[in-house]
Parts: sequence; structure tokens; C-alpha cells
Amino acid sequence: MRNEVRGGILLFNIFISLVKIVLGFIMLIKGADFFVDGAAAVAKKLGVPELVIGLTIVAMGTSAPEAAVSLSAAVAGNNGISIGNVIGSNIMNIWVILGVTALITTLKVKPATVKVDIPFVIISTIVMVAWGMIGGKLTRLTGIIFLLALFSYMGYLIWYSKHTDSEGEGENVKDIKLWLIPIFILGGLFVIVLGSKIAVAGAADIARLFGVSDRIIGLTIVALGTSLPELMTSVTAARKGSADIAIGNIVGSNLFNILFILGLTTLIIPLPYMSEGANFMIDGFVALFAAILLFVLVFKNKKLGRAGGLIMLLCYAAYFVYLVLAR
Repeated sequence: MRNEVRGGILLFNIFISLVKIVLGFIMLIKGADFFVDGAAAVAKKLGVPELVIGLTIVAMGTSAPEAAVSLSAAVAGNNGISIGNVIGSNIMNIWVILGVTALITTLKVKPATVKVDIPFVIISTIVMVAWGMIGGKLTRLTGIIFLLALFSYMGYLIWYSKHTDSEGEGENVKDIKLWLIPIFILGGLFVIVLGSKIAVAGAADIARLFGVSDRIIGLTIVALGTSLPELMTSVTAARKGSADIAIGNIVGSNLFNILFILGLTTLIIPLPYMSEGANFMIDGFVALFAAILLFVLVFKNKKLGRAGGLIMLLCYAAYFVYLVLAR
């Protein structure tokens, strides 16, 4: 009798967790629809290239979960989480999110992205890795340099938007009234973030019910959960024909993660990079390799297709195996 009761409770808990996952993904899909429509409408109304919108509004919006986690962790004294969250998200953004998106549809990449934006990600990652390895930690001076670099990059984007012809973009963009655009963007982002939290909670509950350790849950479900906004936004943007938003979202998110999140966090408290319990030497090089691989794959043909997407996913699979075996 007791076994039957326990079995019934287990099935009920699994059912509730599955409901959470389904509800979370429905919210993610619908929220991404509204968010991308709102972002594309901003580009159309202002005559700003979609790439700039992807590198700014969309990138900063979808990086909100990472920003909240890193800043909260720094304030709470969990310094390793702050930098680990940024490095892990940057790796997943390129290899998983762009990998999955490229499998769904070929992503055309603007020459400016190949010549300026991706190299800027590479340079920022090199500075992070070199600074962390030489000094063993990221200091307040690191934060100042990162924030100054971010302001310089934003200045470049303003220049780029004024000297780039965006005519022809947004022909298939939904016509949204001006006063509704902020509701689409903010409302869509809120639903995306809330949906990701609900989906992650449901998946984590099921994992725990089957005895999966918190360590594995953290390396998989939670890591993917903070990147779900980027994933859904990029896939939705690509599906709607806004490839510039999809690419800009990932490139911009990675820059925002390093220059703003680490920049602001290190102004609050220095972050250990190579210390006992917080050694990110290998992970930093993996993040750098991910950015360089993206550059190599899109350099010649200015596009990322299924072959490139598959290579990226295989790279992340290898990295995940390393995480499981080494940690």
C-alpha cells in the first residue's frame, strides 16, 4: 500500500514538473515572438540597421539573467560563480545557440560583423584571459578598462548606424504602433525570463526525482536555463528572417557579458581567476577558441550554415564531456 502511495506521489510530481516544462517553453516561444517583433519594429521605425538593434537592445535584454546572477553572486561573496557564469554563458552562446540556430536556417553575416564585432569579442576575451592568468584575478582596474571599451564600442555602433544604409531591411517586419513597441519588448522579455525560470525549475525537479546530482544539474540544466533567452530570441529572429538580430544577439551578448557584467562586477569586488576552487584557465581558453572558431567559419563566405552549426555543437559536446570527467 505504501509503495503504491509513493508511486502515486512520484507520478504526480513528475506530471507537475512536465507541466512546468511545457508551460515554460510555451512562454519562451510566445515571449520571443513579441520581443523580436518589438526589436525589429524599433529598427524599422528609427531607420537603424537590425544588426545594431541586435547588438544593443536585444543583446542587453537577453543577457539580463546572466547580469542578475553575476552581480548577485558578487554581492553575496560567491565570486567564482560571477566569472564562471560569464565564461560558461559565452561558450554556450556561440557553440550551442548559434549551433542550433544554424542547423535550423543558414545565417548570413554582415561584413562589418566579421571585420569588427567578432574580432572585438576575440580581443575582449584575450584581455580577460591574459589579465586573469597574469594577476590571478580580475581587478577594479580591469573593470574600468572593460567599461571604457564598452563605451567606445557603443560609440562605434552609433557611427555605424549613421553611415549604414538600412533601406530594404524590415520589409517583412510586423507593423506595430509606436506606443505598443515598449510593451512588446519589455513584456516579451519578461515572459522569456519567467518562462526560462519555470522550465528550468521543472527540469531540475525531474532530475532530482531520478537522483541526478546538483553538480550535473548545474552544469547542464541551469547553464542552459540562463541562455534560453538568447536561444529562443536567436532562433525566432532567424525564423522570421531577421538573421542580423540573431547574430547580433549572440555577438552583443558575449561582449555585454565580458565588458559590462564583468566590468561592473569587478568594480564591486575583484574576481578570482586562477585560485583554488576557482581556476578558469581552461574555460577561458575554451571561450577564446569558441570566438576564434566562429570567426574562421564565417570569414570566407560570410554565413554560418548547417555544417558550421554541427561543428559547434560537437565542440560543445566535447567540452561538456571534459566538464563531467574533470570536475
